[in-house]
Amino acid sequence: MKLFKREKYLKKIRGFYDAEDIIKVITGIRRCGKSSLMLTIIDELIEKGVPESNIIYIDLDKRGYKSIKKAEQLEFLIDDKSKSKGLKYLFIDEIQNVEAFEEVINAFRLEGDYSIFITGSNSYLLSGELVTKLTGRYVEFELFTLSFDEYFKIKEFYNKKINPNLLIELNQYIQEGGFPRTIFFDELSDKRNYTQSVIQEIFKKDIKKRNKIKEVATFETVRNYIINNFGATTSISNLCKALRKNGINIGRATLARYIQLLVDAKILYVCNRFDMKSKRSLSGENKYYLADLSFYYALNTDNRINYGPDLENIVYIYSRSLDYSVSVGRIGKLECDFILRDNDLNYSYVQVAYTIALSRETEDREYRALETIKDNYNKYVVTTDFLLQKRNGIKHVNLMDFMIGLNRF
Repeated sequence: MKLFKREKYLKKIRGFYDAEDIIKVITGIRRCGKSSLMLTIIDELIEKGVPESNIIYIDLDKRGYKSIKKAEQLEFLIDDKSKSKGLKYLFIDEIQNVEAFEEVINAFRLEGDYSIFITGSNSYLLSGELVTKLTGRYVEFELFTLSFDEYFKIKEFYNKKINPNLLIELNQYIQEGGFPRTIFFDELSDKRNYTQSVIQEIFKKDIKKRNKIKEVATFETVRNYIINNFGATTSISNLCKALRKNGINIGRATLARYIQLLVDAKILYVCNRFDMKSKRSLSGENKYYLADLSFYYALNTDNRINYGPDLENIVYIYSRSLDYSVSVGRIGKLECDFILRDNDLNYSYVQVAYTIALSRETEDREYRALETIKDNYNKYVVTTDFLLQKRNGIKHVNLMDFMIGLNRF
């Protein structure tokens, strides 16, 4: 089957294809498409004339390689596959399955004959030994599940039915989520079952296997509670109080640890709050966004769409996929949904709402925070409205059109 090219990620990596001195590390939640991205890179290398004999691809989750657990086994396997001369392209999927892999990878990097690409499903890949031994010798590319623009384009690519009403497409995306594999399921129930299996796999392989969790039921309650309240401003203290009201007696330290496990497994992303007057991050209260909206709908029987947090989550993931740093802004008593900063240290300010067409009061509420910001960086009100307006230099954009066009804030 021909692979869909996730161009926004490929163009970040292409400049490193032949860099034998830098290890290319592709991270991301399980089943977000890391293996397919690797295979797409391999296709591009072959298209530009690299002999297939110079390409080594090892998927450590697949039959035939699952027994490779020790560093010396991995070294022997790579040596056995390295028969050609010239620059070889080494791709290793789920490398965290091998104990002490860092020494082996660094040794092959030092030979200068290998351009190395590795993937891992969680932040453990970029902790401990890898950071210590390879600092400055690797570059990370974080892959997310399909953002709305990719969801729309991958359906076009595989000739899946697309509703001409973009709002209906958006609703389907919200409920189905962005795991690439779900595109090939026709029934929503099958998509949900698949997402539930991903959650179980993450818990088994990325959380439970690496961490001692004595109270599994309590951990799952905490997980479900945070997933159900994604996009809400909260603190560890407030979460403790809320959980205790629901009969879950849990300490702050344990709760903080459980949340960190969910972040490390890339189920959750933490969005810090930033005070725009003092130019300082605000400690204590944060927002948590989901790696994929399907987590919420797969764990709940309620299919009603809550556009407030859903649209924020969509804008958050889209912005992260374009390499923006993202925080929530506070301006006195007002709040700006997102402050975005690109790699050139340019800022953008974004307010997200389902619509501002209902009343002047609704419109004023979304514009007010942006109008208090006095610098000259771009300011956006993002809605699902198709009738757009202009107000005080603030750009009003339609979320679906904006993302399908792969516009940058």
